[in-house]
Amino acid sequence: MIWLNPLFLIPIICGPIFILAGWIMLKFPPKKINGIYGYRTSSSMKSDEHWDFAQKYGAFQLIRWGAIMILSSSLGIFLNLPDMYSLLIALGLLVILSIFPIVLTERALRQKFKE
Repeated sequence: MIWLNPLFLIPIICGPIFILAGWIMLKFPPKKINGIYGYRTSSSMKSDEHWDFAQKYGAFQLIRWGAIMILSSSLGIFLNLPDMYSLLIALGLLVILSIFPIVLTERALRQKFKE
């Protein structure tokens, strides 16, 4: 059955989780630099200005890549691959699409705060 294809299921489940996490970060951003909640990297925790920018930009990136992940679930509908290949492709896609928000946010931090 096509709906049980991992190449469909993994992105269609993880995409909304990314979008929800991004939405929560936008609506309830962490007020102060902390080690528990928010976009926490050494570059984002350098100052309050870095922190505020990274929270907003990172949240938009999560929403963006969550939507792309949902769209990528259509691969599972159109590609009829063996389950093991579908699973490997879906997990690889999940890893790659999880890295993009971090890379893009770090790049934006470096560009905005040239130091």
